[in-house]
Amino acid sequence: MIADLRSPLATHIQAFIAHKRALGKGLHKQELVFRRLDRYLVEHGVASPYGITPAILDGFLCSRPRLSPRSYNELLGSLRRLFDWLVWQEVFAASPLSTPSRRVPPRRRPFLFNSDQAKQLFDAAGRLPSYSRSQNRGEIYRMIFLLLYGLGLRVGEVSRLHRDDVDLDRGLLLICQTKFGKSRWVPFGPNLAREITRFLQRRDERLDNIPPDFPIFSFAADCHRPIRPNNISQTFHNLLPSLDLIVPVGTAPPHLHCLRHSFAVNTLLRWYRSGLDPAARLLDLATFLGHVSPSSTAVYLTITAELLECANERFARFASPVIKELLS
Repeated sequence: MIADLRSPLATHIQAFIAHKRALGKGLHKQELVFRRLDRYLVEHGVASPYGITPAILDGFLCSRPRLSPRSYNELLGSLRRLFDWLVWQEVFAASPLSTPSRRVPPRRRPFLFNSDQAKQLFDAAGRLPSYSRSQNRGEIYRMIFLLLYGLGLRVGEVSRLHRDDVDLDRGLLLICQTKFGKSRWVPFGPNLAREITRFLQRRDERLDNIPPDFPIFSFAADCHRPIRPNNISQTFHNLLPSLDLIVPVGTAPPHLHCLRHSFAVNTLLRWYRSGLDPAARLLDLATFLGHVSPSSTAVYLTITAELLECANERFARFASPVIKELLS
């Protein structure tokens, strides 16, 4: 529940968020949008839902002038979902929101790390110096980036990992209550198992009697607070200049989520090269990444030259008997 809402939509907003969260949605960003909308309605003297006109909603949208077209459309989408639901709930006969979306320039391709570039990142992270309030920075950040690239985890999932989430005997990580309120097991192979084992052994040698439900990655004196995702992202960006990465034309500059994107594309590429049918394994990849459906995973599958080459080779093997028959 959102506390301290005072507009005529207060109870309806709370009901909408409760409805969506019952379906497993977090709505953390949308909650901030609805707080701002509630405050805007109060400041402009809107006393009842009937006072919420297209002009009022246009005014609210215009009060956020510095948004990029993409961010503006995300804000608009949040409002549309709220008011469409309110129409369905018969609070409104029709949605008062009539503002059109803004034109968004084509999205640039994400930067994809290959294995050599990823190794450069791991080595650079391993050389990070320690400070008085952040001991063993290099070792900790190297392990964080290994997990992000090697398993395609979300940065928040790595940040929240606890010692008892790691099952070294079975080679599994337990990812608890992540996006959409789901938990899942993520398997890891022998190479990553050796890295995780060595990291935890050194950690246990430094820190005696740390409870197993404490975060693995922490700079706090009591080891109780995890390293925040924003700090991990900032460290990633601070390391980028030392990597001398060449960003192809039409490709966005590297950001932390590119490590997860790289994992998905590289997995698809390995399947192609090993002769597996990627389409038949897409549900496996979606489950591994913690997506609700393969359609969510498809967003990550950027077409690269290597993927096109593998897809063409696969099609050629499939079509060759048919072509020979037609030509005979």
